[in-house]
Amino acid sequence: MLPGRAVSIKRNSMDLVMLLVLTLTCLILLSIWRQSSGRGKLPPGPIPLPIIGNIFQLNVKNITQSLTSFSKVYGPVFTLYFGLKPTVILHGYEAVKEALIDHGEEFAERGSFPVVEKINKDLGIAFSHGNRWKEIRRFTLTTLRNLGMGKRNIEDHVQEEARCLVEELRKTNGSPCDPTFILGCAPCNVICSIIFQNRFDYKDQDFLNLMEKLNENMKVLSSPWTQFCSFFPVLIDYCPGSHTTLAKNIYYIRNYLLKKIKEHQESLDVTNPRDFIDYYLIKWKQESHNPHLEFTLENLSVTVTDLFGAGTETTSTTLRYALLLLLKYPEVTAKVQEEIDRVVGKHRSPCMQDRSRMPYTDAMIHEVQRFIDLIPTNLPHAVTCDIKFRNYLIPKGTTIITSLSSVLHDSKEFPDPEIFDPGHFLDGNGKFKKSDYFMPFSAGKRMCAGEGLARMELFLFLTTILQNFKLKSVLQPKDIDTTPVFHGFASLPPFYELCFIPL
Repeated sequence: MLPGRAVSIKRNSMDLVMLLVLTLTCLILLSIWRQSSGRGKLPPGPIPLPIIGNIFQLNVKNITQSLTSFSKVYGPVFTLYFGLKPTVILHGYEAVKEALIDHGEEFAERGSFPVVEKINKDLGIAFSHGNRWKEIRRFTLTTLRNLGMGKRNIEDHVQEEARCLVEELRKTNGSPCDPTFILGCAPCNVICSIIFQNRFDYKDQDFLNLMEKLNENMKVLSSPWTQFCSFFPVLIDYCPGSHTTLAKNIYYIRNYLLKKIKEHQESLDVTNPRDFIDYYLIKWKQESHNPHLEFTLENLSVTVTDLFGAGTETTSTTLRYALLLLLKYPEVTAKVQEEIDRVVGKHRSPCMQDRSRMPYTDAMIHEVQRFIDLIPTNLPHAVTCDIKFRNYLIPKGTTIITSLSSVLHDSKEFPDPEIFDPGHFLDGNGKFKKSDYFMPFSAGKRMCAGEGLARMELFLFLTTILQNFKLKSVLQPKDIDTTPVFHGFASLPPFYELCFIPL
């Protein structure tokens, strides 16, 4: 190589290095300026590092614990930076209530959830925004009421599924089994009956595939990697990982539902809607002249996918955790079964009218939901406008994380909150005691649209199981571990087996 050319190459290399150093320096200075310029208005918080923010100060395997530690230093309202973006954290009942209930309209926007946003494209009910979200949520709530949400015909569906669940559990012949799949089938079939008016046999291959995808998605969403991708969305496009599995599973479910939608289009009778899809298709036809149409077929497929995800895995996970806790605390199980025997007996199915006469059972189910803290940090919210909140100015669009865990585990409302005790929801006379701190379904404008259905399913499924079976653990109660496997998006119970012994 000629000496002159070597010098030229060396000079170019040095120029490239200098350019990279200068670019990195500018990015760092920009990051510092952006972060410091907003900190005079936003709540206090730990000093973020340039570009990466506070990410390394968080335990992504247990974000709840990290938020509790920060709240002890900075108070119930503080700011964290995930990358360059500030996120305001609300910790404790007073702050969460003030935002989601007292200022519900201002805190009603959906916050950033990049892993799902790229798939849903601002469609559906869970992750949509603004007027689109309002219209789809209003329609969904109205349609669920039309289909009997909270009424006898939906209860009939749940009772029938509870009977099918019992028959399926009998087939285990009292042998040790992993209840994950069976407990997922029941709430999934209830959602199927609401959305497209039919249930599946538990051995149906389409049903097996749906259940597998839904269960896997909950695990993916709860993984530390997904949390990391939420902090640094650029990873979603350029790095392999479990988020690609999430996308494939959602598209699989969506394509299956699109086939169901097409079948409904071919058999639709606008004078006699059968299910959620029919009601939506009728609305779609009615709104077809609207230039700002929100009721599209693509939005229908995303909305129905959201209902499947929210209505299946959250309930089935709670059921699975409930049985684990009942194995761990046999004295609680005995009290519940005594109450079932006394109020319901053996010769009829439990019904929702029984709940008011079964305070201990009702308290046990509430305590399960409080104790397991299923969605510890809620789905992210955002503010719809610039808002002054507790003397801080939160700019429009800022992501808000509400720590539901800090509410459900408040020691002033629930003495010894880390202990599983149905007494947390009982008064001195053994009657059921309501609590404003009970927020497993969130609160305010964005609270779970299916809360009524979920509460009905938990009561009817659990009481029907305990009416028909003795729960037998393969371990001694003292050896049963109830620690969540993941502590990111959702708290999932560890793997376990049990025996369903017919009574």
